[in-house]
Amino acid sequence: MSDSSYETILIQDGAARFKRNAVLAAILLGVVIALWVTGTLDAQRFADAWPAIAQLSSEMFPPDFGRFESWIMPLIDTVAMSIAGTALAVAFSLPLALLSARNTTPNAIVYQVTRLILNLLRSIPELIMGIIFVAMVGFGALPGVLALGLHSIGMVGKFFAESIEHVDEKPIEAARAAGATPFQVIWHAVLPQVMPQLADTTIYRWEYNFRASTVLGAVGAGGIGFELIAALRVLEYAQVSAILLCILACVTIVDGIGAQLRKSLK
Repeated sequence: MSDSSYETILIQDGAARFKRNAVLAAILLGVVIALWVTGTLDAQRFADAWPAIAQLSSEMFPPDFGRFESWIMPLIDTVAMSIAGTALAVAFSLPLALLSARNTTPNAIVYQVTRLILNLLRSIPELIMGIIFVAMVGFGALPGVLALGLHSIGMVGKFFAESIEHVDEKPIEAARAAGATPFQVIWHAVLPQVMPQLADTTIYRWEYNFRASTVLGAVGAGGIGFELIAALRVLEYAQVSAILLCILACVTIVDGIGAQLRKSLK
């Protein structure tokens, strides 16, 4: 190798390192600015909060499980909301994902429109959707299911579309060369390749939706979240800690079920 070639390689390597370090420095600077703007670096504020933290902790422990029987149905409603919301999301996400994946969409217009729909649904938080649906259909689990389902469509559809875009093109080309219709291409060449990823995404989303459904109770969407907010409003902090422990137990069970489902699908 000549000296000039060696120098060129060193210059290119140095430029790459400089670019990488510059990006890392910009990210670190952004993090520091975000911490400073939000007051996270305000040590005095945390120091002043300790008396309130100690007072609240003393009121939360020991947990009061005296109303546990009245929390069983709300917990069941929360699980049902997460399952129904996830099922609703998957039912609509798959066709939208096929339309918003570059290798299965009919044309560029359909691609852009479906991507815009997914972005819109993903940009509206579940809590805002819950408030809107409570105003539309009233209190209960139904607005929670609709809020979880619609928001999840935006996220699940995006993940589904990305999985579809990364499939091996050879089976698709072979199916098309054999004269298969677009539906047959999707059914026989696309879906068999992405089913494990789609199942994984669905299970992860169900786990997330269970946790999100506990928050929706704050806006009247039913479930254990409604009981949690009710206890907070009357300052029953011992019951609050008991409800949080119940939620923790359910989240642990749901996560365990999800892990077993993923293992069985491998």
